[in-house]
Amino acid sequence: MSARRSIADLSADLADRAESFCRHYFPEGCKQGNYWQVGDTSGAKGQSLAIRLHAQGGRKAGSWADFATGEYGDLIDLLQERLGSATLKETLREARSFLGEAPCPAVPRDTQTREQPDAASSKRIARARKLFAAGKPVLGTLAASYLQGRGITRLGPALRYHPRVFLRRDEDDPDPPLRAPALLAKITDNRGQITGCARLYLDPSTGGLAAIESPKRILGQLHGHAIRFWSGSPRSDLIVGEGLENTLSVGTALAEFDLASCLTASHLGLFIPPPGIKRIWIARDNDESGRNASIRLRNQLETLGIACGELVPNMGDFNDDLRALGKDALRKSLLKAM
Repeated sequence: MSARRSIADLSADLADRAESFCRHYFPEGCKQGNYWQVGDTSGAKGQSLAIRLHAQGGRKAGSWADFATGEYGDLIDLLQERLGSATLKETLREARSFLGEAPCPAVPRDTQTREQPDAASSKRIARARKLFAAGKPVLGTLAASYLQGRGITRLGPALRYHPRVFLRRDEDDPDPPLRAPALLAKITDNRGQITGCARLYLDPSTGGLAAIESPKRILGQLHGHAIRFWSGSPRSDLIVGEGLENTLSVGTALAEFDLASCLTASHLGLFIPPPGIKRIWIARDNDESGRNASIRLRNQLETLGIACGELVPNMGDFNDDLRALGKDALRKSLLKAM
């Protein structure tokens, strides 16, 4: 049997189990009719990416399209995107493992960090770098107003603003793509190289997030990486959080700490710690997803010999705490827990 035929067979078998595939690899998504909807190929929350669960009207099960980026493909393509820097060989091994055909040994973490992205990933990373480079400093912009409106004063060079970023409202939008203002945040690896750009679309009339499906979207590669904010002083400890606002809320109260935002609970559990870090504080959301992500990351940190602590908000997340309690009270609460 040829390699091409083997890949086609795997793709068809995955399509037969499309819903189980989605629940396994994209737990942040949800079922909507004949589709599983999720934010993007990284697994973030949202509805920009739609995966067909059953064949319908001549269209195959397992086909997918990301209406924010224009990307599409089958479940082999999607699995490779979900795995981040995995090679095609590793993607096929993972597919066979999911189908119960063969074990899938874990890829060593140092190998993951050394691998070069494939051509498609390289194009998205290049687009992310170009987009972030086109942004301007956030001070005095709608982006700064949005963050300050949420009580956040911790900013930094990882953030920029662009008044006109490409936007498709949702998959059924018949109108041509729009452009809207957005807060941009650069995603970097442990070498400081940009691997992606987070976009938070904003509404100029309200100063809040745009009233669209999935106003928070990711371009590029997030797997294992993060948005980083440095304190200016060398430290051997690091606070790693979920969402951008959640992490910056902790940083507003604890300005002397370095921060890393992983954007979603799924990616919090996948974070690759930078060299030289001796302790990581996990600032998770107060929900089941945050709890599970924290457990996954703690288990990984233990194998690396990195000490770990957990920070849990009193309310849903730390931005809720910041707005309800104020910066000083949140600082006291966090320091008490550390």
